[in-house]
Amino acid sequence: MTTISTGMDARTTDAVAQAIATLSGRRIAVLTGAGVSTDSGIPDYRGAGAPVRTPMTVEQFLSSDASRRRYWVGSHLGWRAFASAEPNPGHRAIADLEARGLATGVVTQNVDGLHVRAGSRRVVELHGTMRRIFCTHCGQVFDRRDLARRVEDDNPWIRVPENVALGPDGDVLPESTEGFRIPECSVCGGMLKPDVVFFGEFIPAEKFREAEQLVHTSEALIVAGSSLVVNSGIRLLERARRRRLPVVIVNRGATRADARATVKIDAGTSEVLRALADGLPSLG
Repeated sequence: MTTISTGMDARTTDAVAQAIATLSGRRIAVLTGAGVSTDSGIPDYRGAGAPVRTPMTVEQFLSSDASRRRYWVGSHLGWRAFASAEPNPGHRAIADLEARGLATGVVTQNVDGLHVRAGSRRVVELHGTMRRIFCTHCGQVFDRRDLARRVEDDNPWIRVPENVALGPDGDVLPESTEGFRIPECSVCGGMLKPDVVFFGEFIPAEKFREAEQLVHTSEALIVAGSSLVVNSGIRLLERARRRRLPVVIVNRGATRADARATVKIDAGTSEVLRALADGLPSLG
C-alpha cells in the first residue's frame, strides 16, 4: 500500500490513496482549469473570492474601437504581472507524470502558458495562449513580449500600477483609456487580436480533436482545478466515460460532474497533484 506523507487532513489523504489505487497501472490524460494556477497568483473564475467578471465578447472586440481600446489598456496593465507568474507544484507534478510516461499529456483551459513553462511537452491549449498575438487581416503572428514594448513606445504615459488587481486572464480594469493608441499589425496595419478564445467564440475544431485524441489514447482521466462549467470540459469527460475510463476530479468546491467521478477530491490542486505524482508507481 502506498504511503502518503503530506500535511493533508485525513479525509483528503484517504481520497488521494483511493485515487492512486484507481489510477495505478493506467496511462492518464489530464484536464486542467483555472484552479491549477491560483497558487501561481492568477485568480480563478468561479472559486470562493473570485473577482466579479464582465468578460468581453468577441463581437464587442471586433466591432468597437472603444472596446478594443478598453481591452488593450487593461490587458497591457496586467500583462507583466501575468507573465511573471511561475509554475507551481501542481504544474510541475503534471510535467513529472508525463516525463515518467504515466501521463499522455495535458489539456488545459488556461491561457497562461504555465504548463509549457513547467516542462510539459504535450499541451493542448483549448482556449489559446496569451503568448501570441495575430493579425486578423494578414495572419502575421507576434510575440506578446514584443507587442508590449510597442504598446509602451506608442503610449509612453502608461504606467503599470504596483500591487495590480489581476484578473483571471491577466486583465486589469483600467481607470481610463483616453488617449491610448491601439496597436496595429506592423506588416499590414490590420487589427490585432490575442490568440485566445473570447466569449462567444468557438474552440477551433482541430484543437478540440487534438484534445479528444489525447483522451482517446489514455486509460484514465484526471480533472484538476475546473468546475467543468465550460462545455468543452464536460464533453471531454463524457468521452472518457463512454470508454468506461476512471475519472478523478480534484477541485475545491463542487463541479458539474462530481456525481460522475470515480473519485472526487475536494482540496487544493498543488498538494494533491504532487501527492498523486509521488504515489503513483511507474508502469511495468
